[in-house]
Amino acid sequence: MKVVILAGGKGTRLSEETNLIPKPMSLIGDMPIIYHIMQNFRYYGFNEFIVLAGYKSFKIKEFFENFYRYNSDIQINLKNKKKKILNKSTNNLNVKIIETGLDTLTGGRILRAKKYIGNGDFFLTYGDCVSDIDINKLLTFHKKNKKIATVTAVNPRTQYGSIKIKKNLVTSFKEKPYLSENLISGGFFIFKSNIFNLLKNDTTVLEKQPLEKLVYKKQLCAFIHKGFWHPMDNLRDKNNLNEMWEKNKAPWKKFFK
Repeated sequence: MKVVILAGGKGTRLSEETNLIPKPMSLIGDMPIIYHIMQNFRYYGFNEFIVLAGYKSFKIKEFFENFYRYNSDIQINLKNKKKKILNKSTNNLNVKIIETGLDTLTGGRILRAKKYIGNGDFFLTYGDCVSDIDINKLLTFHKKNKKIATVTAVNPRTQYGSIKIKKNLVTSFKEKPYLSENLISGGFFIFKSNIFNLLKNDTTVLEKQPLEKLVYKKQLCAFIHKGFWHPMDNLRDKNNLNEMWEKNKAPWKKFFK
């Protein structure tokens, strides 16, 4: 199965970096977040990726074009200008980077890549969230329910303390709790090719009419992921993810094997 990654947006909430690079190229450790996301899928045997690029797409292309130069020892003979990779890292990722337009919306980006995605089921995720989701369990769930689409639902951790009050007295105080009653979309979708029937043009927003119509038709299932999930919406998120990585407390680090 192919893995489609939405990576064309302008990432305005992380403008400290995205004035220079697209958000999926923002670094966690010494590698961009899009590479971290790919490792999750690769760990479970899915290595064919279609990156839906737009804003500053050349930065994504440059990274993958020069991947071995960035991640291997190299030898350069300055006299004859010959280059040699000394210890080429083992990596079987197959990456297509598709130009889907600067201002195209999410559904339109998927539609533009239809000929590359083909007729089979495919994964879709965003280029700015990391997780420790078990991709095989997600796929098994999708196949079992036989619906057009499956979305991963996650419990976001609020940045605020949760307080319960009774008769003016605090009966419960929990610092940064998980809100189990407030499930949100964590991305990590699986779609059947039928989804293309609901994508009209560049202005189609996947998360609006297409998904709303699937809900109405009872064709959207939710796979509940109770593990780790973290977006990179802003600089605070980026700093949190990098701190986890540097302190070896990143739950998704297990995929880098």
